Amino acid sequence: MMYGYNFLYLPMNKAFIIKKTPGRGAFFIFPISPVQLLLPRFSIYTKYFMVDVILGLQWGDEGKGKIVDYFASKYDIIARFQGGPNAGHTLYVGEENKKVVLHQIPSGVFHQGTINLIGNGVVLDPVTLRRECETVASFGVDVKQNLFISERTHVILPTHRALDKAAEMSKGNDKIGSTLKGIGPAYMDKTGRNGLRVGDLLHKSFTTSYIKLRLKHQKLLDNYNFNEDISAWEEEFFDAVEFLKTLNIVNGEYFINDHISQGKKVLAEGAQGSMLDIDFGTFPFVTSSNTISSGVCNGLGVAPQTIGEVIGVSKAYCTRVGSGPFPTELEDETGEKLRKIGHEFGATTGRPRRCGWMDLVALNYACMLNGVTQIVMTKADVLDAFEELEICTSYNVNGKESKQVPFQMTQCKIEPNYQTFKGWKMDTTQIKLVKDLPGEMNTYIDFINSNLQAKVHYISNGPGRDQIVKVY
Repeated sequence: MMYGYNFLYLPMNKAFIIKKTPGRGAFFIFPISPVQLLLPRFSIYTKYFMVDVILGLQWGDEGKGKIVDYFASKYDIIARFQGGPNAGHTLYVGEENKKVVLHQIPSGVFHQGTINLIGNGVVLDPVTLRRECETVASFGVDVKQNLFISERTHVILPTHRALDKAAEMSKGNDKIGSTLKGIGPAYMDKTGRNGLRVGDLLHKSFTTSYIKLRLKHQKLLDNYNFNEDISAWEEEFFDAVEFLKTLNIVNGEYFINDHISQGKKVLAEGAQGSMLDIDFGTFPFVTSSNTISSGVCNGLGVAPQTIGEVIGVSKAYCTRVGSGPFPTELEDETGEKLRKIGHEFGATTGRPRRCGWMDLVALNYACMLNGVTQIVMTKADVLDAFEELEICTSYNVNGKESKQVPFQMTQCKIEPNYQTFKGWKMDTTQIKLVKDLPGEMNTYIDFINSNLQAKVHYISNGPGRDQIVKVY
């Protein structure tokens, strides 16, 4: 065994790399030259399994920031591959466990020696980024040393924020719950081939290009009868652009692949959650990017064979911010109890999160889409106070039992079928070892493991960095 691989020599002077992927129950075999075994490590591993992924398996807010922070020391690069400042990754930093919420900077920024990359799949708000950099600097971190930004990353403009607000206001009672950060309009300009990228900021023609695009946006704003003055937004934006120019702007795809070819390990950090994916989420109540693991390749410029472990993060129950289908939602005192104990308020918007029981139908769907190899279950300690717990095992869709997520969840009647479990009614926040977990919690987790395509490998039992129990 070397670096997680077995080497097997076969006749005819050939050798093979054999990798067992834990969650998939499969072996991957790749031929190599025996001579490569005598070369440095990077000569052997330049192509395969150098990029691991951490992403959300629900509707976002699963606690991905803490989990990325927990694993970050094992990696050379932490890279964001999609989303924008609508993400809110909460960390607790320093000896005093001071709360920090990152919206765009990767969650590895507080780890010394770790490179943090904002990939081309992200849409970047220079104003928000500048504020974050100032916050990070207050902890003694120099982002000019460890933060890199792909020149292909699209920029969120002041008019994108205005368009987002105007479009949401025009929908009346049919609002989708946008964060109003300009994410959707920025992605629309990207796919419409109108957007401006970080690399464009470095050219003298940027201001001219902005004015041209602003005029296009103004026509759309006029159609919405949007008359708010955005001059203050624009002034703040151009100040932030000057700051952005002082950071490390790189050719992201060459940057990351050059590091991979040197044997560097990459952790791709997802934003939002799988059930908000633009293609596979609860459309139209979704985000504007691909939040699932396939988005890593497009969002960073890496090949599929570089993907190794896919670590899915799920709460021990479910939450959702904003509008959209939520089959296990609890609109009673139990839901309010989850919200209160779990401090379930959006890290980005501050809005109260809708709360409900664990949904294995949606979770299995997310595991399938992502090829999840292991699961981290967060906020297990929130359930410490409950006498009974429930897990949704299937849906009744228009009167028929189903274990599949339907095409259009808003146009059919969905009733969850539950299995009830006894709560453990004890404080689990100080537990460090799996052998010390209460029996009722083990029963809860064992049931989940027996009904999912991947297994729970870690349990988070509090907000602190060290409040994680390794199961496997």
